[in-house]
Amino acid sequence: MGAPELQAQRRSASELLIEQLADSKDPAVAYRSSLLAGLDPNSAQARSMRERIPSSPLAQALLRVFEQDARTLHHTYRKWQGPHWTLTCLAMIDYPAGDQRLRPLVCQVHDWLFSEHFLQPQMTTVFPGQEDRVRHCASMDGNAIWYAVRLGLEEDRTRDAVDRLIGWQWPDGGWNCDKRPEAAHSSFQESLIPARGLWAYGRAHDYAPALEAALRVADLTLPRRLLWHRSDGSLIVPDWAGKPGPDRIHYPIQFFDVLFALQVMADLGRLGDPRCTDALALLESKWLPGGGFPLEAPNTVTADHVVSRGSYADWGPSRMRRCNPLVTLAALAVLRAKTEGHQASPAA
Repeated sequence: MGAPELQAQRRSASELLIEQLADSKDPAVAYRSSLLAGLDPNSAQARSMRERIPSSPLAQALLRVFEQDARTLHHTYRKWQGPHWTLTCLAMIDYPAGDQRLRPLVCQVHDWLFSEHFLQPQMTTVFPGQEDRVRHCASMDGNAIWYAVRLGLEEDRTRDAVDRLIGWQWPDGGWNCDKRPEAAHSSFQESLIPARGLWAYGRAHDYAPALEAALRVADLTLPRRLLWHRSDGSLIVPDWAGKPGPDRIHYPIQFFDVLFALQVMADLGRLGDPRCTDALALLESKWLPGGGFPLEAPNTVTADHVVSRGSYADWGPSRMRRCNPLVTLAALAVLRAKTEGHQASPAA
């Protein structure tokens, strides 16, 4: 079977799989599948389906953040069960906007973002003569902006976080938390998440500085074809990220891999750029005969208590040749966006 025939077969299998997932008993899976099947996200049916997502097993598990003792809950960034990552994951599963139960968590995150500790080494470092290269883990701010917008829980400090993040953008268009004075280039690991957050805010508020800052990240990553060094064509693997590298699909925690890089380019409307071709081909190479995609690099441990890099939620199977529904829906949204020329992520 030739490549075109194989692609057609997989697309046909994917359409059937989407129909099956649209009947899922999990409202989060059913909602995202229905959007891919053609449901208008602004329709009354879509709104009704999204309003049921809080009853999803995924959402119910993530909301166990409120069961944590005060000491644990106070650890805002705890990987991956603290308030910050709980809100990130809720936004990922299209949790409906405006749930005021989440407001205290968002306020806690903003208190953390604007605390004195957050602006001191080792969190934020500025070397004399390098004031244009603030060393800071901008993914923290980027996610906080993104979920505040998607969850409909912005506050006045959200704009402050946006403007501060733009002010910290490095000359080459990204951000970096590398504290070595000799570090002179942005980190992809720390730049894609801020781009997504700034784009979401810019779109929601027609705020040109945020949109322009996000597009600068595209200008940073596209010359590298999203994943590869310009110098020798080797895969870009962050020094501290370890293996598996970004050629594998990481989920649910996303920083820098083939799927997430393409999701951000889809949000920014840049999937049609020919420099996305190799990353798209890599993603398509992971297409399973049954029409789905695998979770190749799981980065959480499902647990009913607080553990390092744990999650209360079960994010699905993680075998190389087994379909993961959530990864499948994310990957198919990217491929649909490539084909139809629109953004992959439904509006919050």
